[in-house]
Amino acid sequence: MKSFLKKVAIVGVISSSIIFTQSSALANMGLPFLSSSDTTPSLAPMLEETMPAVVSISVEGKTTARQEIPEMFRPFFGGQGRQPQERPFRSLGSGVIVDAKKGYIVTNAHVVDNADKILVTLTDGREFSASKIGTDNESDIALLEIEPENLTQIELADSDKLRVGDFVIAIGNPFGLSQTVTSGIVSALGRTGVNVGGYENFIQTDAAINRGNSGGALINLKGELVGINAAIFAPGANAGNVGIGFAIPSNMMNNLINQMIEFGEVRRGLLGVVGNDVDAGLAEAFNSDVNKGAFVAEVSEDSAAEKAGIKAGDIITKVNGRTISSFAELRAKIASMGAGASVNLGLIRQGDVLDVDVVLGDAGFQEVTAAEIHPAFAGATFENGTDLAGNRGITVSEIEARSPAVSIGLKKNDVIIGVNRQRVNNIKELTDMLKDKEDDVIALNVKRGNASLYIVIR
Repeated sequence: MKSFLKKVAIVGVISSSIIFTQSSALANMGLPFLSSSDTTPSLAPMLEETMPAVVSISVEGKTTARQEIPEMFRPFFGGQGRQPQERPFRSLGSGVIVDAKKGYIVTNAHVVDNADKILVTLTDGREFSASKIGTDNESDIALLEIEPENLTQIELADSDKLRVGDFVIAIGNPFGLSQTVTSGIVSALGRTGVNVGGYENFIQTDAAINRGNSGGALINLKGELVGINAAIFAPGANAGNVGIGFAIPSNMMNNLINQMIEFGEVRRGLLGVVGNDVDAGLAEAFNSDVNKGAFVAEVSEDSAAEKAGIKAGDIITKVNGRTISSFAELRAKIASMGAGASVNLGLIRQGDVLDVDVVLGDAGFQEVTAAEIHPAFAGATFENGTDLAGNRGITVSEIEARSPAVSIGLKKNDVIIGVNRQRVNNIKELTDMLKDKEDDVIALNVKRGNASLYIVIR
């Protein structure tokens, strides 16, 4: 990452500075501790049920680097100064089983980025090969799938109910040390500007976070998932833990993976407003008592906001009854809800409190023809689909005779499942992979019935 987040991140939690001394007080708080004449207060009973839902992830893949070619040798390489080179890599991360019956595992997108092989290891030592269902780099969430054989899933908490000061537990695989547990508190909510992705609404925790914890679980004291560990604030050359970690809220994660399950991709909701945070200065200028929320500076024409009657000068303070503190928080919540979702917004207009129902637009919708993805696909019609084995990919639903798509070797009902040795799950991923690569040599991995073949585009 280009910012102060130099290392693959994780949300752990603080040290042993929190000492529980009065078991009677803990009992009154309803915490899951054992306490008897011969048993000290402990989180062990809760963790014994929760930890099997947290897995270790190991990844093997290749990244492409470009090597500088000395000028005297460039004629032998077509005059190009830099040539791409593939370099193998291995990395470690964590994941959380969210659906035991279907074998769904959530992790960070950066954990499985450029992965050719994903291996999941459970607490009982069993190993499974995992496949990607969907990834979203903008929010750093990925959904994986393994064989659903006697798995344990974690229950989801309502992350909107978190408060600063709530106790949290992090479970993960730092430095390959599987099932490492740390504890701490929620330090802040609605954190943005972390530069992990384009949509940020992080839980901050005073976490002991290290490489390998990315994608692990942040849970409450009931053993429910409140967040997916994602990043740390690591200033300086060593980029070690300084007790500031970040997790993606479980509600945001859940909205995103539901879209991945249904569509194979994230289809972001769009409100259609431009604005900024409400602060004391802005509140004074508009003679408002509200000093938190999202100020609407501009409403886009024919947008979901305009259709719902939202106006410039409105201050949005709530999303589905939950208070928001900034424009960035509004943006992240709306984007995670998905296109077509119905949302209730609470807003202030010239001192009046209003409720507005909005049906969100589609932030990423655009008609993309196969030819727009790459000229060699002209004459083909693409749809998101699966091959005979159930692997996600791009199905050639129609193809015109004597078209460029035919000339490169594509046929009707072919399923494109890879590009240059990287898995591709849907049209959006294919579009992103082939952007600005019209002049590159491209190898398509295509499934034709039960056969697997490569089609080269030059």
